[in-house]
Amino acid sequence: MRWRRGAALALAGFAALAPVAASAQGADSPTVRIDGLYVALVETMKQGKQLGMKGRYDRLAPILFKTYDVPLMARIAVGPSWEAMSPAQQQGVIEAFSRMIIATYASRFDEFSGERFEILQTLEQPPADKIVKTRLTQSNGKVVSLNYLVRRGGADWKVVDVFLDGSISELASRRSEFTAILKSGGPDALISSLRVRGDKLLAGG
Repeated sequence: MRWRRGAALALAGFAALAPVAASAQGADSPTVRIDGLYVALVETMKQGKQLGMKGRYDRLAPILFKTYDVPLMARIAVGPSWEAMSPAQQQGVIEAFSRMIIATYASRFDEFSGERFEILQTLEQPPADKIVKTRLTQSNGKVVSLNYLVRRGGADWKVVDVFLDGSISELASRRSEFTAILKSGGPDALISSLRVRGDKLLAGG
């Protein structure tokens, strides 16, 4: 498995954990949501070489869409420019962003090396969100904090941001990057950039 410090979305899955009891946490709770992500990632990683890139992509896509509120994340990452985009451009950003996220997971999580993940606690994040604090222990013994900001959308809790080392916001980093692209080339340039990144990841196998 390939490690990239700055890619919080790609980090949020090194795991080998005891399943959280759904009966204790509720059928759908922030903790159960993160637990489901990690269990699916470990299962995929353990079969990573057999599945290949396409197999990992197809296996991970449903769980990532279930775990992350990708449309909301795309809108937050774009920022104020979102409202100026046409509906077709907004949809193009969401689709390209989604594909890049899934391709990133499929590329990075290609094998399991004994990483261990622990859910530490869930904290209130006013007015209505929650923070799920977690700890990742890499195979070399290094410990990394990964915190998830989760928000209820209807009946489901979904992740809307990930914080590496407990404080580095994935979406804040994305917004800085997206703003620069939008300033120089507009929405179509952003869509093209996201598509190119997804293509490169998928081509890398």
